[in-house]
Amino acid sequence: MDLKINADDLNACVQCGLCLPHCPTYRVTGDEALSPRGRIHLMREVQDNDAPVTTEVVDAFDTCVQCRGCEPACPSGVPYGRLIESTRAVLADTGAVSTRRQRLAFWALSRPRTLRLGSTLLAVAARLRLVPERLGVPTDLPFMRGQRHTSGDDVYLFTGCVMDAWQRDVHDAGQRVLEAAGVGVTPTGDLAPCCGALHTHAGLGDPARQRAEATITALSNDDRPILVDSAGCGAAMKEYGHLLGTPEAAAFSARVYDIHEWLATRLDDLPTTAKLDLCVAVQDPCHQRHVQRVHDATRAVLAPYVHKIIELDDDGLCCGAGGAFSVLHPQLATDIRDRKVDAIERVSPDIVASANPGCSLHLAAGGVEVMHPMQLINQALHQRT
Repeated sequence: MDLKINADDLNACVQCGLCLPHCPTYRVTGDEALSPRGRIHLMREVQDNDAPVTTEVVDAFDTCVQCRGCEPACPSGVPYGRLIESTRAVLADTGAVSTRRQRLAFWALSRPRTLRLGSTLLAVAARLRLVPERLGVPTDLPFMRGQRHTSGDDVYLFTGCVMDAWQRDVHDAGQRVLEAAGVGVTPTGDLAPCCGALHTHAGLGDPARQRAEATITALSNDDRPILVDSAGCGAAMKEYGHLLGTPEAAAFSARVYDIHEWLATRLDDLPTTAKLDLCVAVQDPCHQRHVQRVHDATRAVLAPYVHKIIELDDDGLCCGAGGAFSVLHPQLATDIRDRKVDAIERVSPDIVASANPGCSLHLAAGGVEVMHPMQLINQALHQRT
């Protein structure tokens, strides 16, 4: 089977194994097939030697969280993210991964009214305890969502799909922080309802490209920066140039910034205030740390507003959320999360800061108190004195 993988990218892996400690699925299973090195070996066997794509082979590819923690650890610079995305896209085309039911859920992401209706029904079901706990759906999903407002045209604030439906309060906090720095903000809202990150993660290449093209078209009337407060969305949008392979897409990606990344260069514009009396552990979302590699900016922006930032000792190991991974592989995701929870408990913070909706929801389902860094900063800026 042709996995449509570039031979040079595939052959860059020398099977050294330095990726193994950074792979969450290998860490919890000890199974070589569930490691980057093992998966790349299987890719070679399938693409170069026409090895059969058995259930075990599909499972090895399907259980990758796609955290990409292996990439910074790789001395050969293997672009593992591209390898697994291409592999999963081919498998999805054959029906081996991403079922019809799952594709229906992804279809709804780019249809805001359908998504909001579905989210409201899910909120009702969650409150009635009709949703299995293993899915990690919070019982306090919002019925009503605050109204978006535009305060200026300095920047776009990308609001996306699930995060806008479930965590609009995070967008509101981010907007208030930006406005406190004197920045006029235009939330993208239904203008660009979905970036395609979850589609890419699921191997749905054509829908992902459609979402990317629609987002670019919607936000290309001017060249203002596009700020993103969801690490997964930001990583996907920064890789539009690779996804679409056009100069226009690359130019668009150059306008995309993680909100912390952008604010870190403008700290002098933010007001000073009394710090929150909190010791905060920062949980780095994988797509902020390993893909965008801007996780230091979160600390730079957060530090002036909290008493102390505490570092975890697990070197940024994945929490197990992984887009829809925690829903599709709940037991494996829980095993991975348990390691993260142990790391958090070792440092005993007052609260955990995480800049990705999937991570925060997954950790909260494991009993961790989590807030987005923008929520903490907004709280500090608007606390009563």
